[in-house]
Amino acid sequence: MIKAVFFDIDGTLVSFNTHKVADSSKEAIRLLKEKGIKVFIASGRALFLINNLDDLEFDGYITINGCSCFINDNGNIKEIYRETFDKNDLFSLNDYLKTDKIPCAVITNNDMFINYQDDTIKHLYSMANVQIPKTVDLDDYIKNNYNDILQLNIFTDENKEKYLMDNVLKNSKSSRWHFSFADINPKNSGKDIGIDKIIEHFGINLDETMAFGDGGNDIGMIEHSALGIAMGNANESVKKIADYITDDVDNDGVYKALKHFNVL
Repeated sequence: MIKAVFFDIDGTLVSFNTHKVADSSKEAIRLLKEKGIKVFIASGRALFLINNLDDLEFDGYITINGCSCFINDNGNIKEIYRETFDKNDLFSLNDYLKTDKIPCAVITNNDMFINYQDDTIKHLYSMANVQIPKTVDLDDYIKNNYNDILQLNIFTDENKEKYLMDNVLKNSKSSRWHFSFADINPKNSGKDIGIDKIIEHFGINLDETMAFGDGGNDIGMIEHSALGIAMGNANESVKKIADYITDDVDNDGVYKALKHFNVL
């Protein structure tokens, strides 16, 4: 019996075309809660960037790809878990960026900063309907705030991403839901770890969980949960490991999968 359902946001609950949650998904979440099933967000976004779920309420939030997890205690949002970077990785990144000035953003629980931006960067953030980070001297920011940084966005291709992970960010891991950039997080993080922290808090077993996603950063939780659902618009790598492939986000995919497994 499913007691907890975890939802990615962008491309899963929220359409990239409309930037809105489908009415059928809203109805599905309402029905889940009516049945006493817990509903959770599992996103690459920081909590302060979750601005596109209308008035939907959730029982908890896995944010920044599992680096910061929250529970909703009668409207009081409380952090129950946090994972930060090995500072050696961040200092190595500083050294690297002195010779290869690729765009790089840092994300904390409260803000975002980037070393520089151009029209492409602005377009990518607007595509996800996310505010453009403040431009700062990243070298100085990292040196003074490394304990607050929970995620990096590296705007480069997969070949350079691999080089960075092998030689610069050795104690971190990467995932990619868009070809233009990679999310970089501490090695001991992930939406799958976030699921474990959340269900431990609520006394729910892993075999009572279900997860929906579409991007590379969803693979861990889709493999980890008892039922892992890939959206019809998901990356092929996500579809390969999913227990079930539902319809697109724009074609009631969430609702249809919940009905298929008789969760609704």
